[in-house]
Amino acid sequence: MSKKLTKFQIILDRGALLYLPGQVLSGRVLLETQADTAVLGLHFHVLGECTVHVPKGRRDKSYDKENYIDFRMKLLDDFDNKPILLSPGIHCFPFKLGLPVSLPSTFLGRHGWVQYYCKTSLQETSGITHKNQQVFIVLNPIDLNLEVPIMSSPLEANVDHRVGVGYIGGTVRCNVGLDKRAYVPGESILLTGEVHNRTNVTVKLLKYALIETVKYFVHGKLVHQERRELDAVVRDKIKSGGRDVLQNGHLTVPPLPPTNLLGCHLIKVQYSVCVLIEPNLMERQEAIRIPITLGTYPFRRDDENLQEWVDNYVQYPAALPVSRGTPFEVLH
Repeated sequence: MSKKLTKFQIILDRGALLYLPGQVLSGRVLLETQADTAVLGLHFHVLGECTVHVPKGRRDKSYDKENYIDFRMKLLDDFDNKPILLSPGIHCFPFKLGLPVSLPSTFLGRHGWVQYYCKTSLQETSGITHKNQQVFIVLNPIDLNLEVPIMSSPLEANVDHRVGVGYIGGTVRCNVGLDKRAYVPGESILLTGEVHNRTNVTVKLLKYALIETVKYFVHGKLVHQERRELDAVVRDKIKSGGRDVLQNGHLTVPPLPPTNLLGCHLIKVQYSVCVLIEPNLMERQEAIRIPITLGTYPFRRDDENLQEWVDNYVQYPAALPVSRGTPFEVLH
């Protein structure tokens, strides 16, 4: 920043920086100069895009990109190609833009991301160009009340999972129950489970886990997928012939984008409750995977009228995570 220009920033009217598709993005570009400053123009750019970047080897990479917003305007124009003289003081240049209604939610993954930001540039006649940018967050909400009614019903899953071969082989019978099939961040997944070890070895690890799976696509083809554990309930080991019964277990849903990143064709995000077992002398295995839907607005109770529900709950989160704090586990 030059000595003449002491302040150059983008200020959004919404302090939380979080927007829904279709809302108005408004704010101002603020300049402060200490002396007369001749400029050639002030340019403003709003950009929303998804990028997927997956390494294929030491040099090759799979790459794809799609744009959701690409809006440009001049907040200060040099008509007739003549310099514009900014006097000392504070200068404010407002902007306003209606966001498209089909924007996918902000998301940052290991090999891809959906991001939104404003950029601005100011060019002085001396050849110096000042640049700045401001990120904002988009949340494309899912109202669970608009989903199929079965999503609010309890779910039970039963499976006989085969492990090992020969003498140490056998089956592990798993029964898992969920209180419903769709949730919102901040809720608890209430679960029950019963696992019967019918093998000839001890199950040294039994875990009920909430899993996020991220799939990356390039030119319509799946090129990579990865997952991470969001929360887990770990149980004691189960000896051969024994069983473990879980009652009133719960997994907490952290702040996360809704299922599938609606509007994005390069990244898909899915959530599931999994039962993970690890018999002695064997690798960890996934016995059951139950897909669930993660939304934004929760189910409304039968005794709760619409206006009360709107007043008490329909306030979208103040923020979304913009970093991936837990390492991903690659799915083979």
